Amino acid sequence: MKSMILTKPKKLEIQDSPIPKFGKNEVLIRVKACGICGSDVHGYDGSSGRRIPPLIMGHEAAGTIEACGSEVTGFGVGDRVTFDSTVYCGQCDYCTKGQVNLCDDRMVLGVSCGEYRRHGAFAEFVTVPAHILYPLPVGFPFEHAAMIEAVSVAVHAVGRIGISPGDISMVVGVGMIGLLVVQALKAAGCLQVIAVDIDNDRLELAKKLGATGAINSKDKDVVEEVLARTEGRSVDSSFEVVGATPTVQSAVHAVRKGGSVVLVGNLAPEVGLPLQAVVTRELSLFGTCASAGEYPKCIELMSSGAIRVEPLISATVSLEEGPSWFERLHKRERGLMKIILNP
Repeated sequence: MKSMILTKPKKLEIQDSPIPKFGKNEVLIRVKACGICGSDVHGYDGSSGRRIPPLIMGHEAAGTIEACGSEVTGFGVGDRVTFDSTVYCGQCDYCTKGQVNLCDDRMVLGVSCGEYRRHGAFAEFVTVPAHILYPLPVGFPFEHAAMIEAVSVAVHAVGRIGISPGDISMVVGVGMIGLLVVQALKAAGCLQVIAVDIDNDRLELAKKLGATGAINSKDKDVVEEVLARTEGRSVDSSFEVVGATPTVQSAVHAVRKGGSVVLVGNLAPEVGLPLQAVVTRELSLFGTCASAGEYPKCIELMSSGAIRVEPLISATVSLEEGPSWFERLHKRERGLMKIILNP
C-alpha cells in the first residue's frame, strides 16, 4: 500500500508498505481522508518526542471497512466509518467508568513514544479495533468526518463543566481547537462567548462561527475589557486553548468568583499559575484530555450545522502532496488551519 512515513525528523517519504494485518476483533479500513493534527506537526520535527521514526503518523481519519476480523460484530465490509484516535482497552478501572481517555493501556494511532509504536492513517489502509469505530451517516463527507476527532476534543472540554442558560464564557486562543470550543459552547447554550487571540483574522472567523465578542490581547488588556463588556461581572468560565503562562493567567483573572477555568492547551510542560487568585476567589480548575465517547454527539452537532468544520479546512490534497504541506504548516504559514490528506 501507499504510505507516508516519517523516516527521520522533518523527513517524510512516500513509500510502499505492507498492508497491515488485523486480528479477530479488528477491522482493516481503506482511508478516505486523514487530517494533519498540530501534534503531528510537532512530532514531525522531533520536538514532542511522540513521533519516533520510522512511523506512519495520522489519527484524524475516516474511510470504509475493507475487511473484518472473525469476531467483529455490528460492522461489515463497505461500511462508512470513523474511529477514535485513542485505542483503549475497555477493561481497566478507567474504561469501565467511561473514562476511556485515561485508560491505563491507552495508545494513540500514529504515535511512537518509546513505550509503544502504533502506525496511523497517513496511508491507504489502517487497522483499528472494532470497539473504537463509529458509523457515519449517509452523505456525511469523509473530509468532515476526519474533523470529528478535533470536534470531540472541544465537545469533551466543554462537557467538563456545566453550562447554564445566560452564562458568559471566554475562549483564550482561537486556533482550530479554540474555534471548535467557541462553537461547542454556543451549542451547549452559552449566551455569550468572548474570543481572545492576537490574530485579527482568527478573531473575525471566531465571530462568524458564533463568538459574540472578540479581544485582541496585543491591543487591549483582556481583564479590563472583559469587565467592561460584562458590566463588571466577569465571565462564568474560561477555556485556555494555548498552554502558556500569559494566556493561563488571563483565563484565571477574567473569571468571576466561584467560576471555572478549563485548561485545554498544553504547549508548555509547566506554566505560572496565579495561585492566590485561584484560592481566594475559589475558582475551579479543570484539565481536559482528548475525548471519552463524544463521537456520536459530535456527528449529531455537525450534521445539524451547530458545529461547522468546513470554514476550518484550508485544503484537501493527495497523500503525495503531504510532505510539502507539512513543511508549510511547520513554518506556520499564515492563514493555514486544517489540511486534509486523501490517500
